[in-house]
Amino acid sequence: MKSIFALPRLPLSRTAMVGRASLSTAVHESSALIRVTMPPVFNAKTAQLALPPKAARRAPFTLPPPACSSGGVGLGQTMPPGYKAQVGQLNTFKLPERVTGSTGDMALGKALVDAWRRDGIIQISMNDQQRSLWQDAKAASHRFFRKPHSEKAACVDSQSYAGYIASGEEVTDGIADYSEIFTITKDLDLSEPRVRAKWPCHGPCPWPAGDDESEMKQPMTRYNENLGAEGDKLLQLAELGLGVSPGALTRYTRDGWHHTRVLRFPPRNATNGKGKEGRGIGSHTDYGLLVISAQDDVGGLFIRGPSQNEKFANWESSAAGLREDDDGWVYIPPVQGTHTVILGDMMQYLTNNFLTATPHKVGLNTRERFAFAYFHEPSFQAVIKPLDHGCGGLRSTNKNNDDDKGIHYGTHFTNMFMRNYPDRVTTKRLLAEDRYSLLARPELRTIGAAPVS
Repeated sequence: MKSIFALPRLPLSRTAMVGRASLSTAVHESSALIRVTMPPVFNAKTAQLALPPKAARRAPFTLPPPACSSGGVGLGQTMPPGYKAQVGQLNTFKLPERVTGSTGDMALGKALVDAWRRDGIIQISMNDQQRSLWQDAKAASHRFFRKPHSEKAACVDSQSYAGYIASGEEVTDGIADYSEIFTITKDLDLSEPRVRAKWPCHGPCPWPAGDDESEMKQPMTRYNENLGAEGDKLLQLAELGLGVSPGALTRYTRDGWHHTRVLRFPPRNATNGKGKEGRGIGSHTDYGLLVISAQDDVGGLFIRGPSQNEKFANWESSAAGLREDDDGWVYIPPVQGTHTVILGDMMQYLTNNFLTATPHKVGLNTRERFAFAYFHEPSFQAVIKPLDHGCGGLRSTNKNNDDDKGIHYGTHFTNMFMRNYPDRVTTKRLLAEDRYSLLARPELRTIGAAPVS
């Protein structure tokens, strides 16, 4: 499909690379040939599409999707067996080094918002530094998941939800997921005031015993910090695209409760039998603002694009498992050197449903699969309230009394993790020590607040 955006001519270094995702319906079978209709060929020398002159004037900086993923495999051929879905071919956006509010930034912000509203997902080109950090972090994840189970299982903290999650431990809609995970939350020392005050979910990140930091902690931390900077840029651009004031979104992410899930999925024929055949993670929406993900060359990610006929509000009632077996899913093939970005619950709530959280799920493939999901989040102490302006002016038509109270992100996060890990030691301690009741305290509901030491 051709681009639907008409952008001003910008310097190439500040270009917004945009275009509508192209879809083809496919069923993955081992011998199936997936035919995907590709957009016109990109001419890198002129930074113009090889289109008729009129079309070229409409979208002079549209970069079509690659014809194959890493390794030369056709995009549809990487879909896990047993799944039927459209194959999404996402065009790639290139972010500026910094957001200044220029005309180019405004055009890019509008393009990002339009793509999220249309497709539910965008694709971002990694820069050279990010490619290097991703490779280092991926290598670290391989080393960790190759450790004996006893060493991995020791990486658990009873105060935070950071650390190891065994395959079958996480639950979505009452069904065990096959994902094997290392979760990285804010790494807080036991002497930190919030930890000493027994705030829910606050505590150390239990890195592997004997880790000399260069093995796992250092590469993971560096990659997370870089993604934090990318998340800030995306929110700044989203503010421009939504037509809201600077800081309308980013003010909530001071001391953001950013966290990462380092994921390994077993091959579909090598599971422990605790979950549902072929399912890595069941359908769900995520909790916060943005989810920035990277995957290896083994496919598994599916999303549902925005629909007027499907409404999810995960903060009111669980979206876990909804529509999981319905038609309408889009397979997102792995494309080397890119991040994908979807939206979470708090972005939907903030924008009065103008932008919506993207339901997604993961299928198991014939080989093990590694992926990262970084969550760019509000502060744990943030109380989110819908925006009063911008976003299509939807505040006035959708306002209700609960909007004035807002949503406390720390409570939302805690509820989601308690639901996903009902038997984890962290959940049991949280309940046994009545830490949950602390969430109602004023000091846990002010952005940046912390107990005085």
